[in-house]
Amino acid sequence: MAAKRKTWREKLEDDKGFPKVSEIDSTKCKRWGNGTFVIPAPREVDNLMRRVRRGKVTTIDKIRETLARRHGASIACPITTGIFAWIAAHAAVEAEAAKQKNITPFWRTLKSGGELNPKYPGGIRLLKRKLSAEGHTVEQRGKRFFVVAYSEHLAALTD
Repeated sequence: MAAKRKTWREKLEDDKGFPKVSEIDSTKCKRWGNGTFVIPAPREVDNLMRRVRRGKVTTIDKIRETLARRHGASIACPITTGIFAWIAAHAAVEAEAAKQKNITPFWRTLKSGGELNPKYPGGIRLLKRKLSAEGHTVEQRGKRFFVVAYSEHLAALTD
């Protein structure tokens, strides 16, 4: 018999022993430099995403900077931080479907350079609709979409 599949909320709440700070080893130093890196807990990423209020945005890079500073690390792991943001987005959609009101506003977390993340639930269409409803202008550049002047609307994520 197959095991019951975890909900997105359960995945978000499973810290798996994180956060964890480690030395950047020789396999990662070319890309990340020297020092230490933190693998955050999924809920830490979700909590930072929840801080972004209507009319504001953040980027995954700003979330990573905040996490690194919080843990005294050189950087936050870009792979796990991105995965945990993706899980937070899916948990938000799951919560919204269950008629919960206070969901993580994942559409306000952008990729580097203000780009919309097409891997988030609902894709570009949903992200554009939600961001436009909050007063942001979204423009297409080639096949990618960006919030115009996003840096003027960055939320402060300081601790």
